[in-house]
Amino acid sequence: MKKISAILLLSIGISAFSQQVESVETIFSDKISIRALELYNNKVWYTGTDSKFGFVDLKNYKEQKQIKLSEGKLQFRTLAQDKTCFYTINIESPAYFFTIDKKDLKSQIVFKDSAKTAFYDALHFVNDKLAYTFSDADQDHVLKLAKYKDGKWSMLKNSLVLNEGEAAFAASNTNISSASRYMWIATGGKASRIIRLNLIDENLTVFKTPFIQGESSQGMYSLDFKDDKFGIAVGGDYTKQDANVNNIATTNDGGETWQIQASAKNAGYMTCVKIKPGSKGKEIIAVGDQHVSYSSDYGKTWKKISDEKGFFVCQWINSNSLVFAGKDRIVIMKLKF
Repeated sequence: MKKISAILLLSIGISAFSQQVESVETIFSDKISIRALELYNNKVWYTGTDSKFGFVDLKNYKEQKQIKLSEGKLQFRTLAQDKTCFYTINIESPAYFFTIDKKDLKSQIVFKDSAKTAFYDALHFVNDKLAYTFSDADQDHVLKLAKYKDGKWSMLKNSLVLNEGEAAFAASNTNISSASRYMWIATGGKASRIIRLNLIDENLTVFKTPFIQGESSQGMYSLDFKDDKFGIAVGGDYTKQDANVNNIATTNDGGETWQIQASAKNAGYMTCVKIKPGSKGKEIIAVGDQHVSYSSDYGKTWKKISDEKGFFVCQWINSNSLVFAGKDRIVIMKLKF
């Protein structure tokens, strides 16, 4: 455990503004790349490389536990939960669908996708009984969706064809989001579009976006919705970290149309975005490999609050605290507004 004062942050190159960043504390260190987080029972739960899964207690950071879900060196970039279990799927083929009991942390493989193109980008629970995940498409380019219902996984039949070179990024388990009526999936690459699933009839609709796209490294990486109307998407080009044109957009009509925000006026590529709970979409945090940024006006303008590098995913703990994770660590950041 390592606590760093706001004064020391400046001296080691982490840019902290006294009005925003109150403290930063490293609560976990390990040789691991963490791409997915969940909060449960006052603990931060994570998955990452080398088949690792574990938690850190938010009340006592020294209380930690880590297990390996497989003897193989699987890479996990997904994590989700219901009332009794955690769920995760490794990237690459074969894709194993793991269930982990919350009581004893015993895991089991409950589903397997052996397709050569299997590469599951995100996993999301709409409610305690229903979840969806999606993979890179097969050679026929049809969107590949799997559904969890009544305790079982199955492939969801659909005929939605993706464009040539259109896929999704397994960046932070956040290019999928839902509200009461819809679930949204963000794609990227040579085309960056929004796929909207109607949760009532499971019909799929696709909407074009003005996001940067055209290259395999470009497009939307993360999105978050406040309700069935307002949402935000962030991304850019991970090969050009400073590129900041057409990499943030918002919608006010459930994803049908998108408005570019802060083009050429933000800190660059972003891999995860989260709306602050209770802010009605007004306050938003976003993280990229090179920075942490904050917006207080529905994503219209942004201020970089940290130059810290190596974060891939974040989550709000409460109204002024967040957990960040990425390369080799988990960090708690407290903000002052």
